Amino acid sequence: MMMRKFVALLLFTIPALLFAQIKETKEELIAQVKANPSSVETLKTIQRVGGYNPDYKELRKLFKGLDKTVRRSAQGKQFDYYLKRLENSSVGKKAPAITQLTPEGEPFSLSDLRGKYVLIEFWASWCPDCRRENPNLVRTYAEFKDKNFDILGVSFDRKLDDWVAAIEKDKLIWKHISDLQSWQNAAGTLYGVRAIPQNILVDPKGIIVARNLHGEELNAMLRDMLK
Repeated sequence: MMMRKFVALLLFTIPALLFAQIKETKEELIAQVKANPSSVETLKTIQRVGGYNPDYKELRKLFKGLDKTVRRSAQGKQFDYYLKRLENSSVGKKAPAITQLTPEGEPFSLSDLRGKYVLIEFWASWCPDCRRENPNLVRTYAEFKDKNFDILGVSFDRKLDDWVAAIEKDKLIWKHISDLQSWQNAAGTLYGVRAIPQNILVDPKGIIVARNLHGEELNAMLRDMLK
């Protein structure tokens, strides 16, 4: 898959970075983690190892290699919570329940779409890469909406008007929900989302079958599953 740009939120209070622009290789970052097991700052490096599509098993192994003082620190406990959320929303797990409000102010739940393949799409009106991805999603939805497939947009917006305007401008005619808490969106936290656009594909039984599929890669998988 080609390297993708995206808006990212790294752990703790540090400037947002584009993972694609970080020059260190993954191997170099891992070496930094192993060389600094007693520094709380190393938690940030572990986050960077994960990049856009983190593997909780890999990150957990690196986390366990840190000194107890780091793992038991406030930052360490926060990172441990993040890893648990990643594990609980990994492929093969039952998708954690989501209920938030639609733009009209009505509660809507992921479970309301049970029985369909559902793409949970985390995005925001202010995210340039999300907006560039939206035309692809529109085409995907048009091809598969009558084949037991749906999309649930979960917005990291804070302003209702901006959110609604983006939905209308980009012609996103599927269901949308948000708690208007930006990066603190409860659903995003539940799914360990720290970069957008990002998505989770759930099967009709509510089981996660894929994470972070985009464009033709997503379409190919849907064509195979929805024969």
